[in-house]
Amino acid sequence: MQNLLIGATALLAAAAQAQTSAPTEQWQFGAVLDATATSRALELGTRDQGLQLGHSDLTASGPVGRHLQAQITGVLETHDGELESAFEEAWLETRTLPLGLTARVGRFASQIGYLNQQHPHADDFVERPLLYRAFLGGHWNDDGVRLNLTLPTRLYWMVGAEAFRGRRLIAETDEPVNGAGAFTLTTKLGGDFDRSNSWQLGLSYLKSRRIAALDAHEEHGEHEAEEEGHEEEGHDDHAHHHHGAVFGGRHTWMVDATWKWAPAGNNSDQQVRVSVEAAQISGINRFASSQDRHKAYALSAVWRFHPNWETGVRFDRLRVAMPHGDHFHDGRLDETALMLAWKPSHGQSLRLQYTTQDRALGFEHPAKRAIQLQYVIAFGAHGAHSY
Repeated sequence: MQNLLIGATALLAAAAQAQTSAPTEQWQFGAVLDATATSRALELGTRDQGLQLGHSDLTASGPVGRHLQAQITGVLETHDGELESAFEEAWLETRTLPLGLTARVGRFASQIGYLNQQHPHADDFVERPLLYRAFLGGHWNDDGVRLNLTLPTRLYWMVGAEAFRGRRLIAETDEPVNGAGAFTLTTKLGGDFDRSNSWQLGLSYLKSRRIAALDAHEEHGEHEAEEEGHEEEGHDDHAHHHHGAVFGGRHTWMVDATWKWAPAGNNSDQQVRVSVEAAQISGINRFASSQDRHKAYALSAVWRFHPNWETGVRFDRLRVAMPHGDHFHDGRLDETALMLAWKPSHGQSLRLQYTTQDRALGFEHPAKRAIQLQYVIAFGAHGAHSY
């Protein structure tokens, strides 16, 4: 954390110098407040029961000279009754590389899947799908590098690769690895059917070397002895916004598809958004066969039927293989969410959500019924959200 604070300070200093040399390009500052009241915490959920502060952030972004741009985001939220803070983002990105290339370095959210790169307070529902909460800790960001290429095609086509430390991806281990602990490959393809209809497809792959490191320690009988030290050593990393994935493996595949409709492309009055995501994880541990896998999918539909009103529904299904020594037990959980949101302005939303969890197996505290009331308000500038 100390190194990150030093880096963030250096970024701000460079930004101030850049503003002096290029006064036409100024840094922008914004804040988002997310307050939520929950009748009952959800299984694998990120919101505690009662009134709490959700994913609230302070963001500064802007140019660092002519060739670079930067962003710094600090997060405040309640977890287990305590207010926690963390740096969610602190990165530099190129602005002038040729041939559609962009490079980023620092701390940022991975671009795998459809939702992960988006800030949670910008979601259509109070909680992320089970897929994200179980496999990515809700919102996976990490320290690493990214290289993207936007191809010169008629359709939007992006391919990208990322390398991360990977420590934030697995809550229960801080096993050392040589080099990066996680790698991702992503491609996104999208376009317009006509003026009213648009679409996007995505395919992502994640390789976690942390799982292999954990297996190696277990094979040598060292895992139990080192676990106590890791709990203390890694506590700071998992005692704030990112608490790690619950279920992981060496190989994760994700696919997503999104369709949006708005009359003549004007989404300010009406819009329909339909999205489906699916993920599969293999290589759970050294005892896993090809049949032992984690799977999940999420299907959501949101309808903006009035400039200030939206309603939506989401169906989640999670199927996991829970390790017990050298064998596995089946685990499952289904979740359905209904929401109604009032948005009196672009920066405000008041969302009422009713969520049920059923068909639970292997999970001790499913919420059969939960009601959540969320209020989000944004101040100042805030970066545009992805498609």
